[in-house]
Amino acid sequence: MATGLSIYVPCFNTGTNLSSKRQLLRRNANCQVRFRYFRKASFQKNLTTSSLKSPPEEPKSTASSEQLRRNGPGKKSSNSLLSASVSVPLLNRFRDADFKFDQLALDILAIALPAALALAADPIASLIDTAFVGHIGSTELAAVGVSASVFNLVSKLFNVPLLNITTSFVAEEQALIHTNEKNTAQINIDGIEENQGKKLLSSVSTSLALAAGLGIAEAVMLSLGSGSLMDIMGIPVGSSMRAPAEQFLSLRAFGAPPIVIALAAQGTFRGFKDTKTPLYATAAGNLLNAVLDPLLIFFCGFGIGGAAIATVISEYLIAFVLLWRLNGEISFTLSSIDGGRVARYLKSGGLLMGRTLAVLVTLTLATSMAAREGTVPMAGYQICVQIWLAISLLTDALALAGQALLASSYTLQDYEHSRQVIYRTLQIGLISGISLSIILFLGFGAFSGLFSADAEVLEIARSGLWFVAGSQPVNALAFVVDGLYYGVSDFGYAAYSMVLVGLISSLYLLVVTPAFGLPGVWSGLFLFMMLRLIAGIWRLGTKSFKLLELQLAPLQCNSQQFQSMSDSPPQYSPISITIKIEMEGCTQEQASAYRRRNETTMYVKK
Repeated sequence: MATGLSIYVPCFNTGTNLSSKRQLLRRNANCQVRFRYFRKASFQKNLTTSSLKSPPEEPKSTASSEQLRRNGPGKKSSNSLLSASVSVPLLNRFRDADFKFDQLALDILAIALPAALALAADPIASLIDTAFVGHIGSTELAAVGVSASVFNLVSKLFNVPLLNITTSFVAEEQALIHTNEKNTAQINIDGIEENQGKKLLSSVSTSLALAAGLGIAEAVMLSLGSGSLMDIMGIPVGSSMRAPAEQFLSLRAFGAPPIVIALAAQGTFRGFKDTKTPLYATAAGNLLNAVLDPLLIFFCGFGIGGAAIATVISEYLIAFVLLWRLNGEISFTLSSIDGGRVARYLKSGGLLMGRTLAVLVTLTLATSMAAREGTVPMAGYQICVQIWLAISLLTDALALAGQALLASSYTLQDYEHSRQVIYRTLQIGLISGISLSIILFLGFGAFSGLFSADAEVLEIARSGLWFVAGSQPVNALAFVVDGLYYGVSDFGYAAYSMVLVGLISSLYLLVVTPAFGLPGVWSGLFLFMMLRLIAGIWRLGTKSFKLLELQLAPLQCNSQQFQSMSDSPPQYSPISITIKIEMEGCTQEQASAYRRRNETTMYVKK
């Protein structure tokens, strides 16, 4: 929902040309400013009211107030009200923010490190499956590769958006619960209750219900449509890969429901800032899969079907462990499923599906353009891309930490902490990207040698070193910014910007690659990540971002300073400014809390 906030702020002004100042203030598209005169005497009577009290101002606030008193209405300097509050570039603030290995940095790493290990567990499990299936035969190995590609495509398109949305929504609701428990007035928040010592969160129940329905739908589609999907993948009926590929995909489809439910549960734990529980559950499931693979494939003689059955059983174990742990903290009831939240999930999920589709199309096009260069260039390209994607898991975990922490602090209107989360996550992301870049430059030869012994393939792979290693700082910051989008539920911009970035990058690949070959593919992927980063930094630095409230903080001043201004010469004329901010997706309780928080004093002197 969109909630309009009208904040009446008493100000002093000495000028007569109000139109120029009105034009200056209205340059912010999210703020509507109007002036209303009232008698100075009546204004002084109100100086003792509680609404004029505000928290002690920060040093930056004092500087901003001094700058405002020095500027006139007609001066469009960098010290004007607009530039001091709304249009301060994000990069300048990021540069001025000192990096400290403080408790916040430890909190980020405490969330990111277990998440990175959990994200790395799935590729490792896939490698184990590949190793066992490879001992059956090359045909079975190729069939598993095709079927796994189809399954993973469906999973990324439908399941990953649910995971990201659940993380943000649960973190928001959990933060509101924490505030409600501390509030002596016990403000009633719809959808938050206690049931026999367990929390009743409508966001969790809604997510799990949607996950169950989505998982069943995926299972039916993959099982019944396996033949059609093989046709789409270019595997004809007479191919030797057709039968084993259909068999593997049909059996693998029964694992779709537990996968989606497990992802929803993982999103819930991430919203709780608990990434260790998903790590333990994933490790247990993958260990069981490694034990069952040889038993079912070779000892029981099930072949490729045994590999699929072992994977499905391990997925049910992961889902069971997560739900069992979650049941100790959350009470699940159908009555807690909120229709409004269902609509919000579906809307946000649709946006992220579009975003995911734009990413997949761009990466698939890059692979297609590389394949047209020949077998050897394609093999070298595949080595580089696999290393590139594997390294991205580390920065994905960092983005997850930023998302969970920002969602909580932003929901609580703790805007100073929200700023620090943004700065610290970006700083750690940049340091991580530079470190990974150095590691890859030094050790890329050893990494690439693990994938092939062909000298020509390795030569092509080494030619992509500048892309794989050099793009790591850009990749890290781009992934972190994505997490910050999700932390404030800015899913709309995340989707629309990605579609535009993907379109530009795809056109570049289509035009440049035929002329320059594989370097054109590398440059196209680098352009793709660079545009993602630019779009993200621009969004964080513009006044239309949802963290607009953070940029208004420097205008606050305490009641003592304001009292001293009341003794000003008679030429001071008080005015009242109404700032109206449209906040998408905020509840009425959040809007009221924001209004109360911003009933403070500001003044302007020409």
